[in-house]
Amino acid sequence: MNNQRNLIIAVVLSLVLLLGFDFAMGRFYPEAPAPVTPTADTPVQRAAVEAGVPEPTTGEMRVRDVATALTSAGRVRIDAPEVAGSINPVGARVDDIVLKTHRQTVDRDSGPVRLFAPAGTPTQQFAQFGWVGQGVAVPGANTVWQASGGPLAPGRPVTLTWNNGQGQVFTIRFDIDEFYMLTVRQTVGNAGNGSVALRPYAFVNRTSRTASADTWNVHSGPIGLFDGAVDFAWNYDDVDEAETADPAGATGWIGFTDIYWLSALVPQDGARVTGTFRALGDTDYRADLIYDPVTVNPGQQASRTTRLFAGAKESEVLDHYEDAGVTNFGLAIDWGWFRWFMKPIFWLLRTLFDLTGNFGVAIILLTCIIRGLMFPVAQKGFASMAQMRAVQPKMKALQERHKDDRATLQQEIGKLYREEGVNPVAGCLPLLLQIPVFFALYKVLLIAIEMRHKPFALWIRDLSAPDPATILNGFGLLDFQPPSFLAIGVLAVLLGFTMWLQFRLNPQALDPMQQQVFSIMPWVLMFVMAPFAAGLLLYWITSNILTVAQQRYLYSRHPQLKAAMEADRAEKARAAAAQK
Repeated sequence: MNNQRNLIIAVVLSLVLLLGFDFAMGRFYPEAPAPVTPTADTPVQRAAVEAGVPEPTTGEMRVRDVATALTSAGRVRIDAPEVAGSINPVGARVDDIVLKTHRQTVDRDSGPVRLFAPAGTPTQQFAQFGWVGQGVAVPGANTVWQASGGPLAPGRPVTLTWNNGQGQVFTIRFDIDEFYMLTVRQTVGNAGNGSVALRPYAFVNRTSRTASADTWNVHSGPIGLFDGAVDFAWNYDDVDEAETADPAGATGWIGFTDIYWLSALVPQDGARVTGTFRALGDTDYRADLIYDPVTVNPGQQASRTTRLFAGAKESEVLDHYEDAGVTNFGLAIDWGWFRWFMKPIFWLLRTLFDLTGNFGVAIILLTCIIRGLMFPVAQKGFASMAQMRAVQPKMKALQERHKDDRATLQQEIGKLYREEGVNPVAGCLPLLLQIPVFFALYKVLLIAIEMRHKPFALWIRDLSAPDPATILNGFGLLDFQPPSFLAIGVLAVLLGFTMWLQFRLNPQALDPMQQQVFSIMPWVLMFVMAPFAAGLLLYWITSNILTVAQQRYLYSRHPQLKAAMEADRAEKARAAAAQK
């Protein structure tokens, strides 16, 4: 009767864990909302702009599609190794950027990822450069610049020029490197009779409609370096509430981030700048970078150079820019508090990938390396389990003697452990040591673009996504995606089976309740882990297989432990048969 009651309790607790986990996943890891295409009668509302920086899309309506918007005349083509697109000479906007080496989906014909899109389109995101000033005509959002050079490529700059007819000539020179960084030099020459005071500015404008989900452990939204530290504190809702967000401290760089993509402005070294985030209404936001005023006397000119990063958050690329002087740019990837441990794991994983050419194989090799390093700890754990098994008759005697006095029983058990030299927690050390590795791999699969769309073998085409072949959709044959807690795929089944096999080789617990919990735990974890990335399940399955092999080897080294385990099972089988 007690065993039946304990089993019911264990099943109920398992269901609570399963359903609670699915609820928590939906709460903390919500799916990003699908992009919304506004109707034609929804104008883009704009907020007032400080410092006179012109608002580039006032009065426009988000009704144009990207293809139509890009048919405007005079565009200057961008054709760099990693980036393609164009610059709009109207307003001097960089508003057309696609990433050549990153696809929209895992399908090879899905097309490149579009990062920047023109104003007025549902996915608008662009950068604009200009000046503000009083008593002098400055270029605006509708100014048509004269372009020379192009297409924009490494070593092939593009220059935009505009003459205000009052003696001032404005130029913007664009350079691009082999990755994702544009260098933009803004110059004004004064051929007039008097001095002019101007403030160069740059901003990135984007909609949050295309933003990835901002969760408790992966940031998506406004980002920047202020007083030497990367600030992940602001999200789009915070900026909506503040209307104008002024992060404290000197601005090192500023922009917007998604899980995999980043658009950021890096000001000129040594220049005095102010960086702010601004809510423009209708899910539009802006990261502003405005320089202190510069005075240009007659016959002189003044320049400011701003860098624009618009691309993928590839770790090596960001570290390359950090080495070149962009402070903490590598931390635009939200590694979290444990980056000191995660980055070495990622480095090892990437090194193994360079050797094998397959991230799935790299994960398997990483697991083998980790298990090999922890093998001495596992040996000590097994030795402790052998000692625990040896003292179990004495423990049973103590339990019978002090069954009505829990405090005394605990004291006597502790005394027995000391006398026999038993460490009851030694067997847990291998599991505890795996927890940080497991979390590091989980986070790497979540945030590292190097893992995005990377296949393993057969049906596993994306190790950073859940197993697509689930039982309920006929292992991928049916066009149907079941709820996450019922999406039991092949990898999840293998995980449950290998964990069950691992538990079968462990000595059985003395407490019947613990025995029942351990008997159903593999299948509960099968449900819990099914929605996780396939790469994470591959790691755990490999770890379970290595653990089973390791257990068999260590049993051969401790035959008394294996004999005791088999005797326990035989005794329990006889007891179960007797009850029937």
